Amino acid sequence: MTSTLGATTTTSGTSAPASPARALVCRGCGKEYPLAAQHACYECFGPLEVAYDQAALARVTRAQIEAGPESIWRYAALLPAGQDPASRVTLDPGLTPLISAGQLAAEFGIRGPLWVKDDSANPTHSFKDRVVSVALTAARGLGFARFACASTGNLANSVAAHAARAGVPSIVFIPGDLEPGKVVTTAVYGGDLVAIEGSYDDVNRLCSELVETDEFEDTAFVNVNVRPYYAEGSKTLGYEVAEQLGWRIPEQVVIPMASGELLTKVDKAFSELVEIGLVEAPANGWRVFGAQSAGCNPIAVALHNGVSDIIPVKPVGIAKSLNIGDPAAGLYALEAVRRTGGWMDYASDDEIRDAIQLLARTTGVFAETAGGVTVAVLKKLVEAGKLDPDAETVVYNTGEGLKTIDAVAEQVGPTHRIKPSLRGARDAGLLDS
Repeated sequence: MTSTLGATTTTSGTSAPASPARALVCRGCGKEYPLAAQHACYECFGPLEVAYDQAALARVTRAQIEAGPESIWRYAALLPAGQDPASRVTLDPGLTPLISAGQLAAEFGIRGPLWVKDDSANPTHSFKDRVVSVALTAARGLGFARFACASTGNLANSVAAHAARAGVPSIVFIPGDLEPGKVVTTAVYGGDLVAIEGSYDDVNRLCSELVETDEFEDTAFVNVNVRPYYAEGSKTLGYEVAEQLGWRIPEQVVIPMASGELLTKVDKAFSELVEIGLVEAPANGWRVFGAQSAGCNPIAVALHNGVSDIIPVKPVGIAKSLNIGDPAAGLYALEAVRRTGGWMDYASDDEIRDAIQLLARTTGVFAETAGGVTVAVLKKLVEAGKLDPDAETVVYNTGEGLKTIDAVAEQVGPTHRIKPSLRGARDAGLLDS
């Protein structure tokens, strides 16, 4: 597959707005490539990301964005694909709630404004709908006939659902021990679902091999051969927070890390908004904080040890959506955290369970285990003096708790069991005696 993204024509015959993307550029050596289905540099094997025409980005206005659709596509002029609405492969995710979390702040001794960006409100109940919409829209423009991914669950849900909506075949690959809720919510869409006897890293390795075969030449693996476009979808989580805060960048953000890419792209989104004049940077800049589980924490451990060599681990623990033992963007997540003066930490399974319940009790948000990781790490950051309790802070919940219900099923349940009578209610203390 050698197609490149280019100008498109709408169904009426007129030219669609041009993409501001101009090339793929290596994050390692800086070599540039055409906008094609390529994810690694041929010179140094570094990862590629999308580079933009800064003049095109600078023409985007707040009014233009605010007049756009109630989805991530209000930011189409800042993305590599999807400028023509007819070209989009999408469930129209985005504009998820930004929730004031005063009760949670009080629990942790946080005095400044605290917000929860709740991406469980997306169509398949995780932030992956953002990245998949952008990746598969680019994949359609590149001429692919089938959609695929390697996934720890949420991405599988989203790719299968997007493919079903678009009427395109899908094949997704998952670890064999994935949570039952995520298996069902992928299989229900009717595409091929392949369970691998191994970890996510084994699954990803196989997909990287499959993409090079003739049998998969027509297949877009969203996090392999079209990964540069996929990663750009995460920027919308940064754009939205800034817009929802009245075109203001928060002073601190706490973000869960699997590959580390979400953290780097939120940071990139803030930088872009400042560079093109849509927002002003906070007086002291913004600080980026990363959250991992203790069962899979190679990025945070590297930061704690003061090194840049990330040693892969074999993931364990309940936060399976974050269980990437060899994180592709780990080095770049370290760079973003160090550059902004942030920090990283990690949480045990028990801390994750407690944090899920605390978030639900104080905000009404039932997060999956990744959200529990983020809230548990927020607590640790405050206690360690790493996070400023007086600064405005946003924490990201990336998925719905119903997907990982087993994590807290044994900790919660009925507070009373009574007979169906007033006497039963009185005996249980529900009525004044």
